[in-house]
Amino acid sequence: MKQHPLPVLAATLALAVATAVRAEETTRLEEVVVTAPMVSEPLTVVTDPKAPRQPVPAHDGADYLKNIPGFSVIRKGGTDGDPVLRGLAGSRLNVQMDGQTILGGCGGRMDPPTAYVFPEAYDRILVRKGPQTVLHGGGNLAGTTLFERNTKHFDAPGTRGFVSALAGSFDRNDLMADVTSGGPGGYVRAVATRTDANDYEDGDGRRVHSAYMRWSGSLLGGWTPDANTRVELSVDRSDGEAAYADRSMDGTVFDRTSYGVKLEKTKLSTRVEKLEVQAFHHYVDHVMDNYSLRPIAAGSKFLLSNPDRTTEGARLAATLALGPDTRATVGADYQEHQHTLRQWTATDNMYSAIDVNSRPRTPDMTFENLGVFAEVTHQLNPRDRVIGGLRFDTLDVKNEKTTGSGALSSDTDRTKGAFLRHEHDFESGLTSYVGLGHAERPADWWERSTYNNFYLDPEKATQLDAGLVYAGGRWRASLSAFANRIDDYILTRDTGTVKSARNINASTYGAEADASYAVNDRWTVTGALAWVRGSNDTDGTALAQMPPLEGRLGLQYDVKNWSLGVLARLVAEQDRVHATYGSIVGQDIGRTPGYTVFSLNAGWRPRKGALVTAGVDNVFDKTYAEHLSRTGTAVAGYTQTVRVNEPGRNLWLKANIAFD
Repeated sequence: MKQHPLPVLAATLALAVATAVRAEETTRLEEVVVTAPMVSEPLTVVTDPKAPRQPVPAHDGADYLKNIPGFSVIRKGGTDGDPVLRGLAGSRLNVQMDGQTILGGCGGRMDPPTAYVFPEAYDRILVRKGPQTVLHGGGNLAGTTLFERNTKHFDAPGTRGFVSALAGSFDRNDLMADVTSGGPGGYVRAVATRTDANDYEDGDGRRVHSAYMRWSGSLLGGWTPDANTRVELSVDRSDGEAAYADRSMDGTVFDRTSYGVKLEKTKLSTRVEKLEVQAFHHYVDHVMDNYSLRPIAAGSKFLLSNPDRTTEGARLAATLALGPDTRATVGADYQEHQHTLRQWTATDNMYSAIDVNSRPRTPDMTFENLGVFAEVTHQLNPRDRVIGGLRFDTLDVKNEKTTGSGALSSDTDRTKGAFLRHEHDFESGLTSYVGLGHAERPADWWERSTYNNFYLDPEKATQLDAGLVYAGGRWRASLSAFANRIDDYILTRDTGTVKSARNINASTYGAEADASYAVNDRWTVTGALAWVRGSNDTDGTALAQMPPLEGRLGLQYDVKNWSLGVLARLVAEQDRVHATYGSIVGQDIGRTPGYTVFSLNAGWRPRKGALVTAGVDNVFDKTYAEHLSRTGTAVAGYTQTVRVNEPGRNLWLKANIAFD
């Protein structure tokens, strides 16, 4: 029997973490191509989305997150995958864009929150794993992901910007520009993106129904009367279309309009270090049909569905200096979500004469949430600190449906979250931590509506996290482990004809590791490993939608103005499944074999601020599908597969330039 290379990788990473504290002092070169963003502090990954990366640079939020150890993505087509962190997805993962929450409108998750993110349009991506913060909403059983904008202050009048262009296989092309002009008193920032691709092919040359086009535009205006004050207004617009290989309809409209206002004031007094006030309004208008982006069989019905969602929210937070060694952030946040739907069915092509906007919308459900929170950091001594937080939320749900579970009724859920974490810094550059977190999550719109169970109990998760983070000399490394008990876990089932949801008790546990070693001034070796295991304790089975053991090995050669690299992604088989069960993002299909995929990359810096990168992903044109994938459906002119297969060999070339 052929030995799988993952055990070797696991042993290598364990050795790396164990020996890192004895590493020799040297200067570590920054990687030209990011193969896996690394843990920078306990349970936290911070990365620059404008930095180059391998595999092919991301065109949406989920596509970017899948390169962070612990993340997986549910494949549906060419875009709009659902991110999964440590086997948990959907509303268990809090996602915010510039401090704002955007929930899609589609009952089948054509547009998860990350579908409205073009990563390079943001300045920083921050991921905090597990229920280890209370500042950005409740229910974060998996963790919290923040796509952040932070426009730097102008000390003198000027203009700075970043532009990029990408071309690749399957007619993939991206264009992006981010330009800011301003001075000490304020700024204007404009961001524009466009990405599109045709159907891709798997390793066997079979075309996958996966073409897409997306564009977005953002305009921000900031007033900075002094170094301690910022008032910012923002407008965001985006739209597009996408073909899906996992369902009988495609997305033809993803129309989003957002408005926001932020006030940040620092150094108000010796006690009040910072005050943040934010308010936002989002409207998502989504259209899906079965005829615009695919052929329709003779005699079939023409179907169109047009859900929408309006989201309004506000947040107030203050950072307080409670003492020389104690900082606290306290505040409150509010959100309201209104969802409606209108549909149309015809037996002939008269759809072209129908104005869907003339049809009335049917009210669906309204969610209203109010939360209060406090998070404190206390420095016990120069090497030890304690971080803790507490949060309370009240959610009121009004069901305006006239049929189904809980029709024309309401529900109220009161939930809480809390965590306590101790961190210790060693002289060697090693940091250890242990934390206990608790998060509770009420049922979301998809579970109550799409899976037709309005009266589900909130989930209650208690998780223990522990680990090490090291940075020094030639080494950077981290090792983390977690164990999670989830009472009233919401388990969904989709048999193809019947959808349902119920509460069970479940448990998950796992570990992640990453390491980077600078062999010398030119060669760097990187590696990452992620493993999670879940159990359905109520039914005595495996917990559905758990990703398999996955590892990455990278080797980078860098001589300052050019670089070469190779990346191997190694995935083990997954035989712990619970077919037809899962969550709102997908259900288990069956077992999957292991596989290994190789990618190559190169980079060239013609001058300061300019970079040209190129790559070949899936070098050997392997045919494979992720374990976490949607089931392939029959689309005329395409080969149906059990899962939605991943792209075959993929070549790409990207150029970007930063200026100021």
